[in-house]
Amino acid sequence: MGLTFDQFLEQEKQQLDSLLPTFIDHIGEDAPNVLRESMVYSLNAGGKRVRPILLLATLYGYGKPLTIGYEAACAIEMIHTYSLIHDDLPAMDDDDLRRGKPTNHKVFGDAMAILAGDGLLTYSFQLLTSLKISSEIKVKLIERITQAAGPAGMVGGQVADMQGEGRELNADQLQEIHRRKTGELLAVSVEAGAIIAEVSEDEREALRNFALHLGLAFQIKDDILDVEGDESVIGKPVGSDVGNDKNTYPKLLGIEGAKEKLSFHLREAKKYLYKTSMDHTLLVEITDYIGNRSK
Repeated sequence: MGLTFDQFLEQEKQQLDSLLPTFIDHIGEDAPNVLRESMVYSLNAGGKRVRPILLLATLYGYGKPLTIGYEAACAIEMIHTYSLIHDDLPAMDDDDLRRGKPTNHKVFGDAMAILAGDGLLTYSFQLLTSLKISSEIKVKLIERITQAAGPAGMVGGQVADMQGEGRELNADQLQEIHRRKTGELLAVSVEAGAIIAEVSEDEREALRNFALHLGLAFQIKDDILDVEGDESVIGKPVGSDVGNDKNTYPKLLGIEGAKEKLSFHLREAKKYLYKTSMDHTLLVEITDYIGNRSK
């Protein structure tokens, strides 16, 4: 009998939480201590670890040993963490809290926070080179992750998000922002698991479509929690998106319309997942978890 999602999440989250700071310890003596401290501070801030869990759940679904994917899972979490550090800066979202703790720049200052983000981003690719997989698969993996995280993916989505502030966007424009800003890194987490597992192109495409819908659902749920969430649970002030004049699904569609859109993307995600040959039990449960989460 396989693991339940709750068992898998608890087991692998503990593993990731213990591994992430140890990788920073191995950077080398030339890295300044304050830089290490700043990087580890944000890595240790907790969080759901959704992206690395998705990668590991994909490997699990194809019957592959999780040990071949930990470096890639941690590398993607480092990329995600760098983006959060930079997102919180005064020049961007100007947030004081992240997961209930002072944001990196409130503790270490703006300059060190920028450099910690830079350090996490660049070190993530060094970590990817240490994967014990063939060079051909490694190059394909790094190519996809850089595309998802770079100017055509997450970074470009962040630019579009900032440019959209104070403007009225339509549903298609908002979805395109969120697809790039949130969806691409979530999607490549699943796709990375498929690449490491060396599955067919058709399987990868189905999983990519699954994860893109899941990423949109994740962002819509975040938008809903910004309206309805409990600050003590979500770890940041409720209503911060409204205060920053951001375009959100509740603002555009109303809270009920946003919930309908959330349900749509969760259903579509599962449709693509059911097209694969993997044991998709864990990924179905993760999809339900994302739709029902309270933080």
